[in-house]
Amino acid sequence: MKRNSDISVRTIERLALYRRLLRDLSGRGEVHIFSHQLAELANNTSAQVRRDLMLTGYTGTPRKGYEIKELIERISAHLDLDGEPKIALVGIGNLGRAILSYFSYQQPTLKIVAAFDTDENKTNRVIGGCRCHHLRDFAEVVKKEGITLGIITVPAQGAQEVADTMTAAGISGILNFAPVPLRVPDNVCTDRIDITTALEKVAYFTKFNQKNIGN
Repeated sequence: MKRNSDISVRTIERLALYRRLLRDLSGRGEVHIFSHQLAELANNTSAQVRRDLMLTGYTGTPRKGYEIKELIERISAHLDLDGEPKIALVGIGNLGRAILSYFSYQQPTLKIVAAFDTDENKTNRVIGGCRCHHLRDFAEVVKKEGITLGIITVPAQGAQEVADTMTAAGISGILNFAPVPLRVPDNVCTDRIDITTALEKVAYFTKFNQKNIGN
């Protein structure tokens, strides 16, 4: 991941996980939580949780621990900086549709406000709760909606062209699902999710562990 931050990627990932877990707890009516309880839910250590949460400036109390809603707000202020980002997705195939549905119904605080494709049969429609536009209108819609982040779910051969379109329109962060590295300006943060590589890694270590057990 290309990034511009003094905080490690792993720390940001843990804070995002804590927030998701805390929101689930708050939805079930829980009010307070101790660091060891959050650590157990996050498969982490109490010491690591406390170090991470110190970044928010909120330490809780020995008697009640952390107040969940306050902690969610502190983490959100730290992660979201200028508020909740608006996201554009390019590529309304099977993966794109799945992501649109997931964000519409499972992630109310992360909102994909516009989707794009070059297929006329997919544009000027609402798919997965999101208005879909033609890719030629990308820059106009990004400016109108104040979009800052992009998700790429197109085939590998089209990913770089889409990334170029995004950066030219002022997108500052890109999550790439296409199985190809992207060339972007240094001020654009990118991350790539390569499902095939991840599965190959899991398969390798599964075989490695089984081999060691057999020996």
